[in-house]
Amino acid sequence: MAHAGCGPVAEACQIDEGDYHIELPKISAGEELPVVMFLHGYGGSGSAALRNRAMVDGLTDRGYAVIAPTALPRSPGGPRSWAFLPAFGGRDESVFFDAVLEDAEDKFNINRQDVVLSGFSAGAFMVSYLACSHPEQFAAYATISGSFWRSQPDSCQGPVRLMHTHGWADDVVPLEGRYLSNRRFQQGDIFAGLELWRDTNSCTTHAPNRSWSEDNQLRRRWECGPGADIEFVLFSGGHRVPQEWANWVADWFEESPLSQ
Repeated sequence: MAHAGCGPVAEACQIDEGDYHIELPKISAGEELPVVMFLHGYGGSGSAALRNRAMVDGLTDRGYAVIAPTALPRSPGGPRSWAFLPAFGGRDESVFFDAVLEDAEDKFNINRQDVVLSGFSAGAFMVSYLACSHPEQFAAYATISGSFWRSQPDSCQGPVRLMHTHGWADDVVPLEGRYLSNRRFQQGDIFAGLELWRDTNSCTTHAPNRSWSEDNQLRRRWECGPGADIEFVLFSGGHRVPQEWANWVADWFEESPLSQ
C-alpha cells in the first residue's frame, strides 16, 4: 500500500514556487525511487489527480513515487491551468517542476534522473511544450489526450522518449483538434504532433517500426535511436485516463530496448 508525504493526504507539500502532492510506495530504507510526475487537467489540482486510485495504486505497486503538482489560476479566483503558451503568462513551469523535484529529493529520496513527466489534457499540452523546449529535463515524457495547439512549433530542441495515449472517441480534445474561446485558440492535430516528434527524433521514415493491437488498444512504435523512441496508444474510450494506463506507461518506460 502506498502512503502520502507532507502530513495528511489533503495537505500539500509547500515550496516557494507553489505546491505539490506525493504518494510513495513501501520500499526498503535507502532505495532511490523512480518517479512519475503527473500534471492534472484544466481546473484540476494535485490532490484531485491523486484521487485517480487506479493510476496511483498502479504506479506505486510498480515501485514508483507519484508526484502531482498544482497549477496556478490564470486569473484571480479562476480555474487552475498550466502556463504552456507565452500568451498565458504566469509562472515558469519548468523552473517550478525542477523546484518540486529538488524538494522531493530532499524529503523522499527520489531519483531525479529517473522521472517521467506525464499529464492529462491541459497537463498533456504542458508536457508536450516542455518536452519540445527542454527535452533533457526529464528522462521521458508521457501525454494523455493532449499534444500541441495550432500553430504548433516548427521544430523542437532535441530528441525525446515519448508515449502518447489518446481515446478514439475523445470529443474534448479530438484527434483532429478543435477551436476554443470563440476561435481564439485551436487545439492541434495529434497526428501532426507525432510527425513533429518523428522529425525531432530524426526518424529515418515516418512509417512505424511496429504496429499491433492489444486488448482494446491500437499501438504504433517508432525506434529512432538512443533516447528517441515514440509509442502511440489509441484506445476505444473518450476523454479520460484509461484504467490500465499505469501499467502501460511503466511497461513502456522499463521494457523498451532503449531503456535497458
